[in-house]
Order: sequence, then C-alpha cells, then structure tokens
Amino acid sequence: MRIIDRYLPNVVADGDDMGSNPTESRSIGEIIDARLSRRDLLKGVAAGAIIGGAGVAWSSPGAAADNPSTLTFEEVEHGIDETHHVAKGYSANVLIRWGDKLAADAPEFDLANQSAAAQEKQFGYNCDFIAYMPLPAGSGNSENGLLCVNHEYTNAEIMFPGLTEENKLDAISKDQVEVEIAAHGLSVVEVRKDGGAWKTVVGSALNRRLPLSATKMTVSGPAAGHERLKTGADPTGTVVIGTANNCAGGTTPWGTVLTGEENINGYFGGDAEAQTQAASYKRYGITKDSWYSWWKYQDRFNVEKEPNEPNRFGWVVEYDPYDPNSTPVKRTALGRFKHEGATTVVNKDGRLVVYSGDDERFEYVYRFVTKGTVDPDDRAANANLLDEGTLSVAKFGDDGKLQWLPLVFGEGPLTAANGFNSQGDVVVEARRAADLLGATPMDRPEDVEPNPVTGRVYVVLTNNNKRKLDKIDAVNPRADNTTGHIIELVPPGGEGKDADHAAAEFAWEFFLIAGDPTWGSTQYGKGVSANGWLACPDNVAFDLKGRLWISTDQGSSQKKFKTGDGVYAADVTGDGRAVTRHFFRVPADAELCGPAFTPDGKTLFVSVQHPGEGTSLEAPSTRWPDFAEGMPPRPSIVVITKDDGGEIGA
Repeated sequence: MRIIDRYLPNVVADGDDMGSNPTESRSIGEIIDARLSRRDLLKGVAAGAIIGGAGVAWSSPGAAADNPSTLTFEEVEHGIDETHHVAKGYSANVLIRWGDKLAADAPEFDLANQSAAAQEKQFGYNCDFIAYMPLPAGSGNSENGLLCVNHEYTNAEIMFPGLTEENKLDAISKDQVEVEIAAHGLSVVEVRKDGGAWKTVVGSALNRRLPLSATKMTVSGPAAGHERLKTGADPTGTVVIGTANNCAGGTTPWGTVLTGEENINGYFGGDAEAQTQAASYKRYGITKDSWYSWWKYQDRFNVEKEPNEPNRFGWVVEYDPYDPNSTPVKRTALGRFKHEGATTVVNKDGRLVVYSGDDERFEYVYRFVTKGTVDPDDRAANANLLDEGTLSVAKFGDDGKLQWLPLVFGEGPLTAANGFNSQGDVVVEARRAADLLGATPMDRPEDVEPNPVTGRVYVVLTNNNKRKLDKIDAVNPRADNTTGHIIELVPPGGEGKDADHAAAEFAWEFFLIAGDPTWGSTQYGKGVSANGWLACPDNVAFDLKGRLWISTDQGSSQKKFKTGDGVYAADVTGDGRAVTRHFFRVPADAELCGPAFTPDGKTLFVSVQHPGEGTSLEAPSTRWPDFAEGMPPRPSIVVITKDDGGEIGA
C-alpha cells in the first residue's frame, strides 16, 4: 500500500516510506554466519543464487506439464495493459466502483458535481481490505452477505479535472478537500448472488458509509483519556471523528471487523519540528511536508493548532457491520503504529490472538494476546475483549527461533526512566517501546495471517530497497530487496487447532523469496513457470484447502518488472509448496488488495486500487472499468467465480 512521491511509499519513490527507525542492526558476519552452516551456504552457491552473500537454493522456471501444484488453472501471462485478466475458465466482473450508490437517496456518480455530502452516501475511493460477512450473522451463507471495505487514500489528480501530481497541493480547493476526506474511511454494502450473478443491494438497511469526515468513534483501552489524545474538540481524549488510511484488517469470531490505520503521518501539516512532540512525530514520519492540503482548511490536521490529533490515529478500529447504528471503537491495547492489518485466531486455550505488521521499511511484527477468552455462545460477552491483554513484538534469531517480547509498562526498559509512566504511554509510542526491547527491523511487514488449516503464520514482507549490505540479517537476507519475501512462523504445540499462538517462542523459516528466478537470489518451490514468479507480495488469504493466495504491490516498478500487479496462489505443503501460479492481473498502475473468499470457496472478491495512478484525469494510463471518454479510472471491487460454479482453484 503506497503513494507515489508525496503519497504512499513504493520501491522507487521514497514517499512516506523513508524508514523512520533509528535502531542499529548487527552486521552480516554476526548474523549470516550464525544462521547458515557452511554446507548450506555452499549448496546455495552451487544452485547459482547469492543473497547478500548467503546462498539460498532456487528452481528454474518449469513447463506447465511439470507443474507439481494442486492448482491446475491455466496461468495468466505477465504483462501490462489497460484492463484486467483472469485465468481461463473463470469470470471476473466489476461489482461496485468508486462513487456508486450505497444509500437509496444517494445521487448517481457525477464527475463534474462531486460533493462531500454525495460521497458520504457513495462507495469510497481506493478500496483495500475486504471482509465478507454472511447474512444472517454466523450463518455461513455464501450467496448473501455484507462486504466490509477499507478506503485507504485518494488520488486527487485523477479525481478532479485540472489537478496534477505537481500542482495538486496548491491548486486543490476547499470543496475538493472535503470530498477527499469523505472518500476516506469504510463502506459496508450488502451483496447477493441472484441468477448466478453477484449484485449490490442499493438502499439496504445494512449499507453504511463510515467516512473520515463524519463518523464518531470512541477510544478504549490503556490510551483512552490519555493527555496526549486530548484536543480542543475532545478534551476527554475518548472521542475521535473518523478513521484514516485504512489498509488491511481482519475479523473476529463474534462477527465484528477490525481495520488497521496505516500511513497516518501524511495527513498532518504545520511545523512539526517546532512542537514539543517533535521526536515522537519524527519516529512516526510526521513532517512539515504533508501529502495533502487538508491542514490548510481544517485545524485538526494542523499540528501547530492541534498537536495531539496525530496520536488519535494509527490504531486498530473495531466495528459491527451487522448494526449500522453502532459506534466503532479504537482499540488502543493493540498499539499505535502503521497497522497493515489485524488478523485473528482463537488459541487452543480460548484466548484471541491478533497479528499485525507495521508497514514501513525497518519496522516490526506485532502480536496481541487477550487476557480473557472468547465466549462462542455470547456475542455481547466479547464486546471489550480487545481492551485487556499483552502486546508483544517479534525478535527473530539467527537459529530459526522467534521470541515474542512483551511491551508491558514497568518491565525491562519500559519505565519512567525512559519516559514511560503508564501502559498508555507504551501503546501511544509502541514503536519506541519496541526499539528499546531490541525487536528485529523488517523489510516492510504487511499482512501477517494465520493459516486456519495448518496453524502456521505467514509474514509478508513487501520490499526494502534501503537495506544496505551491512544491515542484512538472517530473516531479511537481501540488500536492496526490491521484490520482497514471505516467511513462515511455526507456533509450538502441533498443527491446526493444536498450535499455541500465545507461546513465547516460535520457529521461523522462509516460504518464498520473490523476484524473477532468472535473476538469481530467489527461492520458490520447484516448477515455478515464467508467468508464475511474483514481485512485492502484500496481502494474503487462504482457501478451504489452506492454500495461500497472494496479492502484489509493485508500485511504480511495474514497468521495471514488466507486469502488472495481481493474485498468485500456491500450496503450502507437498510437492507444490511455494510453487506460485498467476491467477489474476489488474489494469495498468493499479494494485491488487484485499482478497476475500466466501465460506464455500466458490467466490473470490478482490479490490483493484488506484488504477491509473501516477497519471492524470485528462490523460490516464487506463480508463478502467468504464472505458468512457472523460470518465476517470475508478477503484473497484471485482468478483471472481469459476464458470462451472465450482470452488476457486479446485
């Protein structure tokens, strides 16, 4: 998830993702020599792959006839063009686009007459995470449900006529800013399969927009009422208007949705360096160079006027999609950082475990374990379960072990001597707390997802072209890592439901090291085809068989890698382990986000985010999905089904 230049980070333009972590890493000699035996090193070198001086074996591309994967669909070819492509035997149809009606009284989308009031009743911009929630709740219905969608950010230059990447900060109007703010947030829309085709239910009583402009949210947990969350508009520090830069997320066993606030730093302007919280601002990437002009029109985005407002963002938000009148809650016990997501698993002792990545170069992987246990028979009893528990951060060892380090006030360095006077201080400055504990800086941690079949956890690391040779380590083994990798965490206790996700120590291994195998320094299963390799993994999902479905985010490197972003799938066990296969490709300059299956595995929903990014409304690289002269490219949800009605990937 990124912006080009002033917007979200990508592998070419720095954008936000400059890396604000000052923590020092150990040298290559200390790490690689400890992690890899001489025999393993020589084996990797013999295979022809060198990764920052350490060898990792890889396989040459194989022909389709040699495919060991259980996924037998005919792969989509790599390439870039103006439309989307799906594997033969499947259909991919646009379900809902930016500006489409949610409320019955919403106006039709009109590019020339946009308003905040209209946008608050229409589908938001840059759709990202998707959760499919069956109707009725808990039914497992795969033909009628709610799509709960994040709207991460806006591209003003392809939303409004006359704006460009270069002039938009100065030329954008107050009214256009208000549309942008309203286009952020969340959407809940009822969808139904009717006559074999998926449709939205416009005007459903359950449809809801939760825009950044107008949605009241409460604050709970250790930071609720904290002095650093109090503002002129909210002297209690317990009520926030809206949620921003919502990237990935998760769901809970009791039927609520979790959404992560990610790159919140770019929304604030003013002289950050002159404020008393300048050091904290710097650690979270808040500078005077805002990505937006909002701070010129609304005081809450100006740190000179409301210095605490940034502390009210960067949390995990929980909301109930089944109750359109419910108030979302910012759950501060899960820590404040750039949450890529918040995925859950019920541990074998009944406690809920939440995994999350901090999506920036050299940031960390986190876990939260609730104090209480999930009550499967009483939904209301779980209402505040996420307010008490232990937040931990990951430290990866050279020996293939992972230690979860608790971020608990009063323990270790998290004391008044280091500026921590409460657990509220710890969660507000979770990044600094993790620094002091010695967590492992990673190559942009994105999705962190437990596999419901195997119990193993997959950590997706998108890329890091800022890692130098002397800063590589066992778990981030490549300098100038432009294509990313995925690691596999193994909780103790056994497979599936026997896995102990609350244990203090896990094991870890590589699942894949991405990129074109012909370049060397990659790792896949044997038999990856010329179209099957991928770059910059981002979000993941699992099908009913526990196979991994991977979406990619190459940013402006699409042209460099000569293919658009898309969805790839792979087995996680057997001969097809890590043999990725190319299933779906998005239009030019778009990113693929939020893959989500229906419970029966027969429908896959995906988000096509920011088509045409980096171009302009007047001359976009694509006018997908409308392909009408004068119409902008429109971020949209696409629904994918198998033509014979069967299970996706079967």
